[in-house]
Amino acid sequence: MKPTRPGKLLRPSLLPAWLGVGALWLLHWLPLPLQAALGNALGWLIALLPGKRRHVVATNLALCFPATPKPIRDRWLRQTFQASMRAALEHGLLWWGSETRLRRLIQIDNPEAAMGDGVRPVIWLAPHFVGLDMGGTRLSMERQAASMYAPARNPVSDKLMLHGRSRFFSPVLIAKNDGIKPVLKTLRDGLPFYYLPDQDLGRLNAVFVPFFGIPAATVSALPRLARLTGAQIVPVITRQLPGGKGYRVRFYPPWDNFPGGDLETDVARMNAFVEERILEMPPQYLWLHRRFKTRPEGEASLYG
Repeated sequence: MKPTRPGKLLRPSLLPAWLGVGALWLLHWLPLPLQAALGNALGWLIALLPGKRRHVVATNLALCFPATPKPIRDRWLRQTFQASMRAALEHGLLWWGSETRLRRLIQIDNPEAAMGDGVRPVIWLAPHFVGLDMGGTRLSMERQAASMYAPARNPVSDKLMLHGRSRFFSPVLIAKNDGIKPVLKTLRDGLPFYYLPDQDLGRLNAVFVPFFGIPAATVSALPRLARLTGAQIVPVITRQLPGGKGYRVRFYPPWDNFPGGDLETDVARMNAFVEERILEMPPQYLWLHRRFKTRPEGEASLYG
C-alpha cells in the first residue's frame, strides 16, 4: 500500500468528502441507538427515491425470492437501505471509537472455532452482509490477520478506510491487483485470511453456479486457495442487531471435505451457505450489488 500524499488530500474538490468525515466524527460520539435511528430514517427516505440502486435492489429481491409476496419484498427493500445506511453512519465508530466501546458493541460468538483445528491455515469466509467491516475490525482486535484491499476512488475515503482497518494488531492488507502470491504467503505464515468472494467480478477466474437458482458468475478462488495451502474454511457472519444494540460476529464450524473433487461443486457449496445465511436476515445482504451482472454467453441482462 502506498501512503496518500498529504497535498493530495487538501484539494478543494475534496471539501465535500471532508465535510462528510466531520459529520461522521461528530456522529460517533452519539449513543449507538441514536445513530441507528438516524440511519434508519435516512435509509427510509432513500428507499423512496427512484434510481439505479433502488432498481438493482428490487430486481435482486424479485429474482431471488419470486414466490415471496411483493409487499414483503418491498419491506425488505426498505430495510436493506436502512441497514446499509446504518452501517455507513456507524463507520465513525470503527475509525474513532475506543477499543473498550467497540468490544462492548461488537460481540463475538463461538470464538473457539476461529482458528479451526489450530494446525492448518484458516480462511475466514465473510460474505457481503452490512456488518462486514464491523466484524473485520472487531476480529483485528484479537489477532493479526490478512485481507484483500481495493483502494477507494476518493483519496479521503481511502485514507479513512485504511485507518479504520489498521488500528489494531497491524493487519496485512493486500491490494487486489497484487495477485495471489501475497495471499498464499500470509496463509502459509499462519495468518487467518478474511475473504469476501461472493460478488460478481466478471468472467475472469469465475464459474457459473446457482445462487437462489440463477446461474451467477462466482469467483472460484476459495477452493483453489484451500487446495494450494491446505487451509480450512471457517465461515464468519456479522449480524446487525435491531435498535442500535450493536453487532454480533458469529463463527461457524470449519467445513469438512473442502475442497472436494470438483471446482464447480465447491463454489456452489459456498453459494448455498451464503443463501442459508441470507434467509436468516434477508435485508442485511448487499443487494445493492448487481450479483447477476455477468451472464452466460447469449443471455440478456437481468437488470434491463
